[in-house]
Amino acid sequence: MKQPSTPTSATPLFPLGQLVATPGALALLERLDIQPATLLSRHVRGDWGTLSGSDQQANTEALTHGTRILSSYPVGVAERVWIITEGDRSSTTVLLPSEY
Repeated sequence: MKQPSTPTSATPLFPLGQLVATPGALALLERLDIQPATLLSRHVRGDWGTLSGSDQQANTEALTHGTRILSSYPVGVAERVWIITEGDRSSTTVLLPSEY
């Protein structure tokens, strides 16, 4: 896993649409005292978290081509939260990888 190579933006790069979160993701973030808005802010500004080079490239291309955008943030000791914005930008979901 690599750190993001896409420079983060001071302004949002795309619309998030309707915000949705799974109960599992909300429970984990609450337990760790992490606000979902903090991760959403990183996501929408191009800080994709910890992704492979090919996933980073897919996100960069998604900004132009309107496809799905994925971010993956390590939280806690060995846990991870994903944020996925749909290609049509109608919604963004905060979830655990096991809930995908």
